[in-house]
Amino acid sequence: MAAGGGGSGDPLAPAGVPCAFSPHSQAYFALASTDGHLRVWETASNRLHQEYVPSAHLSGTCTCLAWAPARLQAKESPQRKKRKSEAVGMSNQTDLLALGTAVGSILLYSTVKGELHSKLISGGHDNRVNCIQWHQDSGCLYSCSDDKHIVEWNVQTCKVKCKWKGDNSSVSSLCISPDGKMLLSAGRTIKLWVLETKEVYRHFTGHATPVSSLMFTTIRPPNESQPFDGITGLYFLSGAVHDRLLNVWQVRSENKEKSAVMSFTVTDEPVYIDLTLSENKEEPVKLAVVCRDGQVHLFEHILNGYCKKPLTSNCTIQIATPGKGKKSTPKPIPILAAGFCSDKMSLLLVYGSWFQPTIERVALNSREPHMCLVRDISNCWAPKVETAITKVRTPVINSEAKVLVPGIPGHHAAIKPAPPQTEQVESKRKSGGNEVSIEERLGAMDIDTHKKGKDDLQTNSFPVLLTQGLESNDFEMLNKVLQTRNLNLIKKTVLRMPLHTVIPLLQELTKRLQGHPNSAVLMVQWLKCVLTVHASYLSTLPDLVPQLGTLYQLMESRVKTFQKLSHLHGKLILLITQVTASEKTKETTSPGQQAKLVYEEESSEEESDDEIADKDSDVSDSFPGIYIGLCILILCKNEAFTNAFPVGISTRIIGMKMRRRVKVKKMRMMLKMKMRMPKEKMKKMVRTEIEQVKKN
Repeated sequence: MAAGGGGSGDPLAPAGVPCAFSPHSQAYFALASTDGHLRVWETASNRLHQEYVPSAHLSGTCTCLAWAPARLQAKESPQRKKRKSEAVGMSNQTDLLALGTAVGSILLYSTVKGELHSKLISGGHDNRVNCIQWHQDSGCLYSCSDDKHIVEWNVQTCKVKCKWKGDNSSVSSLCISPDGKMLLSAGRTIKLWVLETKEVYRHFTGHATPVSSLMFTTIRPPNESQPFDGITGLYFLSGAVHDRLLNVWQVRSENKEKSAVMSFTVTDEPVYIDLTLSENKEEPVKLAVVCRDGQVHLFEHILNGYCKKPLTSNCTIQIATPGKGKKSTPKPIPILAAGFCSDKMSLLLVYGSWFQPTIERVALNSREPHMCLVRDISNCWAPKVETAITKVRTPVINSEAKVLVPGIPGHHAAIKPAPPQTEQVESKRKSGGNEVSIEERLGAMDIDTHKKGKDDLQTNSFPVLLTQGLESNDFEMLNKVLQTRNLNLIKKTVLRMPLHTVIPLLQELTKRLQGHPNSAVLMVQWLKCVLTVHASYLSTLPDLVPQLGTLYQLMESRVKTFQKLSHLHGKLILLITQVTASEKTKETTSPGQQAKLVYEEESSEEESDDEIADKDSDVSDSFPGIYIGLCILILCKNEAFTNAFPVGISTRIIGMKMRRRVKVKKMRMMLKMKMRMPKEKMKKMVRTEIEQVKKN
């Protein structure tokens, strides 16, 4: 019995590639590679037997495969007898190979005919097929998928016999019991189903990740004295994705969820598992586990009850290449699959690459805890080194060819061809010849440094330096250009710079504006020149707002605080001037002076009515109601009057627009008689005055 993983982009998918040994004494090894090809290898001769490419091998890659049982033969109807030649042909037939695909279909491939036998599509799965299991006797096929369902297929009619929901999440693995009456299914939890009724018989805890392999390890229970119902007391093994523990479970009579009775520990995630069944309680179970790191761990243990500590492997097998030379180190060769032979004393190892694997039979030695096999696989099929190396030729350069130099668009320089070898030999200095002086060499170079001024040289080089600095993001080169304080040089540089560098320059200026204030002052000059010179180009850009959003927010935040800072600046200047002025007055000593004459005006209460009337005539013409209101307010100060007459009336009288002048005599008389007049008389006088005012 074996279980292999399937390759997928899902991180929780089983590791490895779908592969399996044939049930006929491991005569063939089937492997479905990641390119969608099915290859069948002969284990004895290590030769490729068949290769099959499905029509949808790119869209529907193979995710799992399973060989049909050895005892399963095509059933013949009782009405017709086979011929002698047909009977011989049927006895030599190799069983079918079932392939599950990523699109939900199942392909049945015949290794005898070397072609596709049939397809199982209608009514089945609509998602990735994770596992396939053949029934030993009935010729049925069971499959599980990511669509949460388990399907029972009739291979002869290629139709669905039964379909039921196996779990709330995807079902990743299946296994049929030795008697063929029970079915194990697993997603993250493990369930034991009765095939006849499709009901759950037992629940098991399972793993934290999806279960990648399930298989029964015993045929008979350890306690043979009790009656055996075909399932109670049996042990089965489970392995999960990204889990370095293989758990062993026992089917018990109690209808309760139980944990694992023991576990085997390995170095990495298992990708292929094979074991030998234990037929009685004294026969140990042999287990071969191929891990993702390319090692094989061998276990041998008698299953008899609960074991607390995880069991370690009895033997570990590795394969490595021989080191060529003293300095070279051996390199490990990954083991892809391993299966026990029929004698249970030897092991078939598949190692190397998936496209050209090497199959070897190795005898087991239980005394050695670690085996390292040295194998040279350089003779196997591999791309030759000569095909990977390309010949390099020196290109022939024409004297008129021009190469564009990075920097300003359109800037080019001519490439001079290399002088011939003969000229180089002739130009070498001879021992007895006349040597040319340094002055003559400099004159021949014709270097004239006085024609161009310093400013012109900088103006021509600054756009090139700025463009190269922005493209290469060279901080030192940008500092040389942007730290200049010459406004004329800044304007010329901005005018001559290419348009495709305007946005990168603005982004660089935005970064520097947020830095030190001293550098921000220089960046403002560059920013002003760029925005004024290239305003028309910037207005044509459709995505200008997202590109310069940071600069806009920065400018807006600086402008908002400018008005507050200007107000604060004005107040501070005013305070400083006042403080300085007061300090100056304190410093100057004033001489002591005394007034020679002081005049105080006497207050005459008894002024004539005519004088008062003349003084107040102008005011009374424009505001005649104010005086009446003042009179009422004075009267309201008397507590007795406020109780009888409401205070709010005084406010109404003040608001009235009076057009007639009120005599000042009555006002003065009322003011003088305020405290002397009785209460009733005062009320009567005020009411008459108010009525008279209202009438007028």
